[in-house]
Amino acid sequence: MTVRLRAHHLLCMLTFIGEGYTPAFVSNFKEIAREIRGGRTLAEIVQGPDDLCFPLLHEAVCHCHHPNVLLRDARAAADLSDLLRSPIGPGKELLLTEDVLQTLRRSFADGTIRSACLDCQWKPLCDMVAENNFHGTLILPLTPTSNETVDSSSHS
Repeated sequence: MTVRLRAHHLLCMLTFIGEGYTPAFVSNFKEIAREIRGGRTLAEIVQGPDDLCFPLLHEAVCHCHHPNVLLRDARAAADLSDLLRSPIGPGKELLLTEDVLQTLRRSFADGTIRSACLDCQWKPLCDMVAENNFHGTLILPLTPTSNETVDSSSHS
């Protein structure tokens, strides 16, 4: 499967615990999370609204085109390009394997790829999720470590 993602959503997916802007947004994100959790999803980086944004595009005031959201994309793309040593931008494809997702998660937790999070309304929640070892996230871990188990019912 290929999922179209804007750059900052590569970060948002790391801390997604089932909360979001609207019930339709959350339902859509959960479906995409199920696909990504499979471990072999191809992410195509896009500029502007992506597959996660789709349920919000019909709102009277859609924040997906707002300049601060575009700035988040630019900051995330720069951080991710540095981390992955490859340009991340529109048209780039990134295979979301367990190794890639774990690399993103470690760098998110240590703050290396968090400049896009400045002034984001979700930052306190994401901070808490990262500080709590990403417990309850719907995309990761793909496989349990020796100290944890994956509750398959938590992402349905």
